[in-house]
This record gives sequence, structure tokens and C-alpha cells, in this order.
Amino acid sequence: MSETKYKDATYGELSIGIGERPAILVVDFQVGFTNPIYTLGKSSHVHNAVIKTSKLLDFARKKKLPVASCRVGWGSKKDMGYWKIGSLYDGWFYGDPQTEMDERVYEKNYDFNFWKHAPSIFFGTPLANFLNKQNVDTVIITGCTTSGCVRASINDAFSYGYRVIVPEDCCGDMDEAPHNENLRDVGRRYADVMKSSALIEKLKAHNN
Repeated sequence: MSETKYKDATYGELSIGIGERPAILVVDFQVGFTNPIYTLGKSSHVHNAVIKTSKLLDFARKKKLPVASCRVGWGSKKDMGYWKIGSLYDGWFYGDPQTEMDERVYEKNYDFNFWKHAPSIFFGTPLANFLNKQNVDTVIITGCTTSGCVRASINDAFSYGYRVIVPEDCCGDMDEAPHNENLRDVGRRYADVMKSSALIEKLKAHNN
């Protein structure tokens, strides 16, 4: 019933599409979220998203698309936000193992990688400057978690005026329910949401 109400109000009626210059953004695919030895790294949903993102990135790098990735961490508890996630207060500081990027999705000789300290990949980071220098007008957002840092990054990307594409199987969460609901909602408002396989086909036909 609620979907009908959104449709009647024209939510999701238009498609965003890919612009002239797309880039891939990778949000927080660091081992603290992707390795099951860590408290926040046990989600199979996130693990599957890493595998799909790795395939997308392999294609994107061959196509010479810009790739920007971030890792979350802090210098100390003094410069952290008031997070309600208890495990973030131990092992998430500069140099700690959990802040290392997952090598399946990180190519240090190609990717632009940086630290972030808040949910969005844009907030307080050099990302917008990098994208402007690369003449990017479309961002393809991957990473974790969908209902947290990915959702915040989608909102900011839209607010900065970028076209936003989300390959749904390249994003992961602690549970599939909030993942699905958040992507359904941003798909109504801010972004084109699709499978990574469909996105790769679109990028194959795309002229840069």
C-alpha cells in the first residue's frame, strides 16, 4: 500500500542516468568491517558485497575510471563523534589493524584513498576536490554499511550535485532488511539503484 502512495506522488518516476564522467566511490571496505575475526566484520552480507565490488573495480580500473576509497578512524577518543557503537572505541585509531583497507578492493597504485571521521565519505574529506579535478559528474557508490555511512554518502553526493548510481549488490549491512529499505528509499529520491552486472553493461557502452 505504501509503495502505491509513493508512486502516486511521483517518487521514483525519473531516472538519473550516467553522465559524462563517472567515478567509483568505496566507503569503508576496511578489514574491521570485512574480516570476521573482528566484532564488526562478521556480516556475510558485507562479505558478499566486497566480492561484487572487487569485480566492478577490476572493470572500472581497466576502463580508467577514477576510484576513490576511504577508511574510517581517529587519532584518539577525543576527536571521535558520539558514536553509539561500542566496539568503535577500541582498535579503530590510526595505525590499528582494523583500519587497513581490504586488499580485494584496494589498489594503492591506482586508488585515491583517505581517512574519514564521520559517516559520509564527503564530510571533512578531500573527496570533492579530487572529483572536481577529474571532471566527475556521476558517482557510483559502494561500501558499508548501507543504512549508515553509505546512506550518508548518497545524501551528500546528491546534495553536491552529482548524479548518483548505487549498485545494490556492492553495498552491505549488518542485516539485509535495513539494506533493502534504505536502497528502496534512496531509489525513490536521489539515486538509480541497480545490480552491478547491469551497471557494468551500461559502463561498457559508455563513452568517456
